Amino acid sequence: MPVTDLFAERATLSRSLRLVAEFRFERSDPARFYGALAEDTAAMVADLWRGVHGAAPTGPTVLDVGGGPGFFSESFAANGFHYIGVEPDPTEMHAGPATAADVPYVRASGMALPFADSSVDVCLSSNVAEHVPRPWQMGAEMLRVTRPGGLVVLSYTVWLGPFGGHETGLWHYLGGARAARRYTRRHGHPPKNNYGSSLFAVSAADGLEWAASTGALLAAFPRYHPRWAWSLTNVPVLREFLVSNLVLVLRAP
Repeated sequence: MPVTDLFAERATLSRSLRLVAEFRFERSDPARFYGALAEDTAAMVADLWRGVHGAAPTGPTVLDVGGGPGFFSESFAANGFHYIGVEPDPTEMHAGPATAADVPYVRASGMALPFADSSVDVCLSSNVAEHVPRPWQMGAEMLRVTRPGGLVVLSYTVWLGPFGGHETGLWHYLGGARAARRYTRRHGHPPKNNYGSSLFAVSAADGLEWAASTGALLAAFPRYHPRWAWSLTNVPVLREFLVSNLVLVLRAP
């Protein structure tokens, strides 16, 4: 069975529309938005696990690189995983469920994970690669800490997609620095995701090239698109604008 077959059944247009509808609550009700995203992400990873191993997860360790406030922890536990979070920003760590005593959390950078080689079963990074200056160094670290046969799931926002500029909106099409300056003028403070310091231009082609170079790539697809639109990933140039969020699935050698 191809690794994506089970998740492909879940990747419907109604799912896509539901997630888009939840997006409007990201700022006003982050627990609602990230809770919905967490459930969807944990289900996706569980489907990918079953696609590789032929059985539901029963206790494998998932390391969530850049896990933020830990909204994903409960959803992964409900899907049969043992969750560990990694987050470099202490403010983010203490802004949500990561403060719970039963949620293991480590303060560290994804580009230098403080874990032994081959120590986790799944290594996940959800919407983090565009926020670090060397995303493929982080990808290499994720592969390093994953046990042979385990999964690396790296999902990130493509720069030229409609959400590449994050809170600066579509102004990033006129340049990331210009979009950041405009945001600062309008709001009196720089954006949280500031181009050049906490937001970087990462293309779909960059991720696909890196993943192919590892020899471990199993699949690549748009995270939030229905299954019938996944073929966009294979179309150069067009994928940079229409994929929006790219998922790279690798099996650790």
